[in-house]
Amino acid sequence: MTHGPLAGVTVVALEQAISAPMCTRTLGDFGARVIKVEHPGGGDFARYYDDVVGGLAAHFVWVNRGKESVALDLKQPDGMAVLHRLLDRADVLVSNLAPGATAKLGISPADLAASHPGLIPVEIDGYGPGGPLSHKRAYDLLVQAESGACSVTGHPGAPAKPGPPMADACTGLYAALSVMALLYGKGRGQAPAPVAVSLFDTMAELMGYPLTYTRHSGVEQQPLGMSSPAVSPYGAYPTADGHTVVLGTTNDREWQRLARELLERPDLAEDPRFATNSGRVEHRPVLDEAIGAWCAGHDLAYVQKRADAAGIGNARYNTAKDVLAHPQLAARDRWREIDTPSGPVPALLPPPVIAGFDPPMGAIPALGAHTDAVLAELGLTEAQIAALRERGVVR
Repeated sequence: MTHGPLAGVTVVALEQAISAPMCTRTLGDFGARVIKVEHPGGGDFARYYDDVVGGLAAHFVWVNRGKESVALDLKQPDGMAVLHRLLDRADVLVSNLAPGATAKLGISPADLAASHPGLIPVEIDGYGPGGPLSHKRAYDLLVQAESGACSVTGHPGAPAKPGPPMADACTGLYAALSVMALLYGKGRGQAPAPVAVSLFDTMAELMGYPLTYTRHSGVEQQPLGMSSPAVSPYGAYPTADGHTVVLGTTNDREWQRLARELLERPDLAEDPRFATNSGRVEHRPVLDEAIGAWCAGHDLAYVQKRADAAGIGNARYNTAKDVLAHPQLAARDRWREIDTPSGPVPALLPPPVIAGFDPPMGAIPALGAHTDAVLAELGLTEAQIAALRERGVVR
């Protein structure tokens, strides 16, 4: 499996920002070839969010490794002709353009079913077709707000957006999962089918617990910062040495161990108010006060050692700087060096560990870095490529 389970699969990407690039980077991590088609006038606008990675944007570096950049103006007929030649050789087309953009370009799923019947078209959008919000632009924060995710994050009266771009990233992962399922089906003789994944549908799915709870109880649970309305005790507690420990229980047996072995408080273990999770949730402030007082009297290392001995889930609250130096990542050799137009930078390996397969971890492409090579592969001569460049069709 040295070339990856998706070796031989070609993905063409008309993508911007995070959602579609996360999809195609994931496919590339499994060995697919990803050809990123960008406008010659600037390309993916995520290239310019910031310049902290040696002049490159952090978001762009995160989700665009290993891709080939072809700078192609699709508003010109010659540009569309080149795209169709690319699609003749491709297995998948992934796009997250503005609503209706693929139809205007003549490459909607219905168009592609006629012109490229073997292709799997994947469209990522904000709200999905056929609804009152289908026409709207959708960014990660907007969809997190619309889907209710912000209302269950933060604190009562102080909602917050979850830090990572959950709507974008998870939509990209659902899209990649769909592509893999359809490629598997295609290998078994099933006809390719178009895929549509919306950010809103993805976030509604991730809201499964609060939506189910509210539907059947009529109660909208309030956010609890670094805790959960579903279980107790479950939260973050400052320690004597200025750190924060996170402790969690998920069942009655764990609660008994926490009370008796960690806190050495048999009175809490025997208190009927705390016999069930529902009771512990109801009386959460009492438990948080007791646990907080105990943690405040001990250093983090002592708390974690005692918690491990008692079989209680625990973690240290870390910042981004802490995670960059995290011993778990170092001990498991999770960092690799990837090339960029500004020089090599560290990057994390993708989460799946597949025996016998090393993810390719390819370079971050400069805009149009692969235009000439890919067009030559399609059969265009140097003179033809030069003529396209002179007319602004390619860069």
